[in-house]
Amino acid sequence: MDIKQAITQRRSVRTYKDEPISQELREKLKSYIADVPSPFNPRTRFVMLDTDEISGRIKLGTYGVINGAKTFICGISEKAFRYEENLGYAFERIILYATSLGLGTCWLGGTFNRANFAKAAELKGNEVIPVVSPVGYPKEKRNLIDSVLVKSAGSVNRKDWSELFFDGNFENPLKRETDHKIAEALDMVRLAPSASNKQPWRIVKSGQLYHFFLSRTPGYKTLLGFDIQRLDIGIAMCHFEMMIQELGLKGKWIDEDPGINPEKNTEYIISYLVE
Repeated sequence: MDIKQAITQRRSVRTYKDEPISQELREKLKSYIADVPSPFNPRTRFVMLDTDEISGRIKLGTYGVINGAKTFICGISEKAFRYEENLGYAFERIILYATSLGLGTCWLGGTFNRANFAKAAELKGNEVIPVVSPVGYPKEKRNLIDSVLVKSAGSVNRKDWSELFFDGNFENPLKRETDHKIAEALDMVRLAPSASNKQPWRIVKSGQLYHFFLSRTPGYKTLLGFDIQRLDIGIAMCHFEMMIQELGLKGKWIDEDPGINPEKNTEYIISYLVE
């Protein structure tokens, strides 16, 4: 399965079969998460936890949101500049890899017992655990909570291309026919998951540079101790770069603030140079 297939097939799975992941797939996941790449410097690590192994010591609660899952992947990072973007990028690579293996996943940023997961993952020093995901075999039929959450998330209602991608400045929507390969990569950015499906990324093209901005949702705040919309930017960055690479292009992340007047509640994050 290629990256485009993984992106288009990925969905949030909250209802799982009550069976453990096969040893073969478990080993593949462990090997992948041990060396997953990320764009920035903050140290990240990823831990697989099995409910059967820690049962009785620590309860890995998800407040009824996840049903049947026996295994969870924890995204852990030291608190440093750009750690949310860095973690979002790396964790989404893991999510897409799990999807390619035929496994279900679901980003959880708030609906899990953070303290208990932190204990089970044995956090150290300056580390935080912003996100976790169940991983396992999806059940064919969703439970009631899962069905309600799918409808309320509105993930099928994505922003139009003209609201997300721009040419030179925020007044000129980028035309899809500008570059076929880049358009394909941006299509995959548009499909990226985000908290409450807010889709806070904006990308401005300037020559071979693609400037990533965070357009904050008015009134959208989090009390989780981290910037969840910066995490979303990292997910969008992951989709863009992985598709660029799959299409045979090369590039790199650089700080190249274009100095354009951004939209209200919008801030520059990083740029990607397509070489």
